[in-house]
Amino acid sequence: MPFKGQILTDKFTGDTFEFIETAKDTDGKRVTLRISLKSKGKTVDDHIHMLQSETFKVFSGRLTYFLNKEKRYLNMDETITLPKNVAHNHYNTDEEPVIYLQTITPAIDIDYFIENLFGLINDGKVKNGQLSFLQAMVTAKYLESPSRLASIPRGIQELLINTLGPLSRLFGYRAIYAKYTGLEK
Repeated sequence: MPFKGQILTDKFTGDTFEFIETAKDTDGKRVTLRISLKSKGKTVDDHIHMLQSETFKVFSGRLTYFLNKEKRYLNMDETITLPKNVAHNHYNTDEEPVIYLQTITPAIDIDYFIENLFGLINDGKVKNGQLSFLQAMVTAKYLESPSRLASIPRGIQELLINTLGPLSRLFGYRAIYAKYTGLEK
């Protein structure tokens, strides 16, 4: 279960995510994280949050972000909100780490997803920022804070998710694992 002050560390890159506020702390209004990215380049594909916006405030370094098909930069003391239903990404492209505050609104179950993701990463089940195909299908089907890939038409994704998500559960895949979060979905 995510908790205020919890620090998640990617043992391969040294990236850290600290929960400043969880869904429980804010009555579901938001999740706030203090993130330090040492790794360079994209850690996930360009994506769309269907129900949530994300706000970023940079403390040090420079955050690269992708919005409306354009690469842009956020420098120290700058803030931006990436709205829901818009393709985006955010990552570090510089030699220096970037440290920033990220707020996801509303929270839904994104804090559980993040905690779960770090468990999968540290167990070697995420390769180059990618969940395995069946893991991605079950996560997309059963996570309550859905995201979709920007590069694949939504109709095709929905067909795959609704077909392969339930099938993936038969093979033991879960959107959220009790092993990492204390909760299973």
